Amino acid sequence: MSVGFRRAFSVSSVIRSHIGSSPVFLTPETKFSVSAMKVPKIIRKGNKSLKLSQNVVVSGPLGKIEMEVPEFVEIRHNDEKSKIEINVKDQEDKVQRSMWGTVRSHISNHVTGVNEGHMAVLKFVGTGYRAQLEENNTFVNVKVGASVRQGLYIPEGITVKSPVPTSLIVEGINKQQVLLFAANLRKFHPPEPYKGKGIYVNNETIKIKDKKIK
Repeated sequence: MSVGFRRAFSVSSVIRSHIGSSPVFLTPETKFSVSAMKVPKIIRKGNKSLKLSQNVVVSGPLGKIEMEVPEFVEIRHNDEKSKIEINVKDQEDKVQRSMWGTVRSHISNHVTGVNEGHMAVLKFVGTGYRAQLEENNTFVNVKVGASVRQGLYIPEGITVKSPVPTSLIVEGINKQQVLLFAANLRKFHPPEPYKGKGIYVNNETIKIKDKKIK
């Protein structure tokens, strides 16, 4: 998992380093390990690059998540194995400072995910706007005014429920995957600012605009 690392190049290093300095606490049911990757990976963006050389595994009652971590990130357990402390080799380096917080956030989200899971709630607003699970609950059919069938297949690791036709609940242990799938469904009809119709994610709101009269 390296998508978050690509985005982190542009994140404020001051904010990220503050996040990174906070420890991550493990539940008794959580297993955590760090090992060297047999074949490191290089991620490049412009003139910057990251070498991913460590593999982190977080497992718990709901499942297991693996992530790849840059070589300059230092991860330590306390003696009781109940707390994880994260640091970087050079706190003055801008890239390392930004990745410090990114890695800490991912690990914290994964600990929550394998124990409690993550969830996104989608709300369909508009006359006739709704969603329907099809093909043995493997496909989400999105009905938002289009004349053709449209929707998405549910990826592995994600479950979707539809308690009512105008609502979907997306669940999974990987927060990034949950939010990404919810965002992809939202793309079929993002909320529009004049009538408020569209697909809303979680507590999303929009400001309704007045129509201009020519």
